[in-house]
Amino acid sequence: MFILEEPKTQIAFANLLTEKRSLYLQDSLKKTISSIDIEIVDKELVKFVPKICLSKMASQGMRGELMFPAPIILKSNPYLLGYYRLLYGYSQKEFYNTKTGLSRFKTMEKTGALSSQCEKLLAQLCKVLITSGRLLLENLVEEDLDSEFLDDLTLLTLGPQLRGGQNVKKGEEGIKAVFDAIKKIVKPQIINSTDRKITLINAAKRTVHIEFAPDPDIIFKEEFNSGEFRKLIAIEVKGGSDFSNIHNRIGEAEKSHQKAKAEGFIECWTIVNVDKIDLNKAHKESPATNKFYKISDILSGSGDEYISFRNNIVQLAGIKDF
Repeated sequence: MFILEEPKTQIAFANLLTEKRSLYLQDSLKKTISSIDIEIVDKELVKFVPKICLSKMASQGMRGELMFPAPIILKSNPYLLGYYRLLYGYSQKEFYNTKTGLSRFKTMEKTGALSSQCEKLLAQLCKVLITSGRLLLENLVEEDLDSEFLDDLTLLTLGPQLRGGQNVKKGEEGIKAVFDAIKKIVKPQIINSTDRKITLINAAKRTVHIEFAPDPDIIFKEEFNSGEFRKLIAIEVKGGSDFSNIHNRIGEAEKSHQKAKAEGFIECWTIVNVDKIDLNKAHKESPATNKFYKISDILSGSGDEYISFRNNIVQLAGIKDF
């Protein structure tokens, strides 16, 4: 008997692809070109793009903007910066960083916004993009060169981006699930809470803060009357369910916990979303992790592992056990 899970990820990708096509793939580019003065587009392309490149595009029955940006295009539709980034094969991380100097343009692709400062730099931006476009064009087989092939190239870059976004979403969902489980455990002592922070009073009448953090994911801190803090628990939540990548994620947790230990945290926990895990091997890969837990055990609300999780939170936070 063969069993496959529902193709939930691909269904999500299909919906996202429809959205991306309307924002910054060829559909969006064609719509934008139809709404602006084509003579201005042609004038700018001739100004910035080498003649031999435009001739090669024309020989295959394609207009230059399918491969090369012009300032008027990006000004009319800032989202289209994403089209050229994807076409040239750059991930967002490779493209928008301090090394490239392009971080300031990220809002163009992300929100479609173009600041006055960025607008003044559009010509420079197009020049550097056209350099990449020229190198790409020179290395493409002319017989393969058509609009569908260029669309395929953008999708080759978009695929890993969507996969990465899905993994981030899983991670965020895992962190929230653990945070909500913690909130249920400490609920009787809570004096204030939001979606990202819990404040409670423990048995010693001290304030304990439980909150989301950039690294690690969830932290417990006990506040003294002096305003100083005792760092109690640092929790790394690895929400990915792909077993083949679990050891990489544990390695990431180890780096985070080494940092947390150096900052003075008493306990470091790693919570994973993979049930079939060799805990002995996991402890060797992350010796800084004091305890490993599974999300499935925590969400079950029962069993030995959940009881261990609950008891350790109660003990380290110093709260009453109801």
